[in-house]
Amino acid sequence: MIEILDNLDVLYQPQLDLATVEMGRVALGAPAAGVPRRTITEAQSSIVARYRGGTNVDSEYYDADGGRLTLDEVIDHTVRSDGFLYCADKLTYKVRAGTVVGFAIYGSHLSHFAHLTSYEELLDAFGRPDRASEDEAYGDLMGYDNYYWGARKHVRWDAWDGRVSLINLGAFEGNSGP
Repeated sequence: MIEILDNLDVLYQPQLDLATVEMGRVALGAPAAGVPRRTITEAQSSIVARYRGGTNVDSEYYDADGGRLTLDEVIDHTVRSDGFLYCADKLTYKVRAGTVVGFAIYGSHLSHFAHLTSYEELLDAFGRPDRASEDEAYGDLMGYDNYYWGARKHVRWDAWDGRVSLINLGAFEGNSGP
């Protein structure tokens, strides 16, 4: 297995066998219960009907009847069903039917790609995507979303900050082609 966090250069590959990679010592296809609980800071699952949280605000979870849920209850439900596990180290695991089906990497891990200072440099390094789309808001270019179907990978370029701001792998929308 290739640990992505120890070898971020593997993310440049346009063809990547996802059965050969892991993130944080958790492989795609592994039980979601294997994600180290001590690293999980938030979770999302269908048990949550209402959520309150944000920067410098403790997360609050509520079920459909308005009852308060603990983070542990939400995590327990997520690892048995569908949802997302968000970790303190800017990693996210996508879960389907209790199995890890996707990884998302953001934050300081992506400083590895800081030498890429333009979208053109990103294209030179990662190659031409199978699909690319511009993200605009109010007429301003916010970034580019690049999808590499052979690696089931999405690379987001932040046009404002001039940097790679997200890489996800696996079963995320757009990663597998049309």
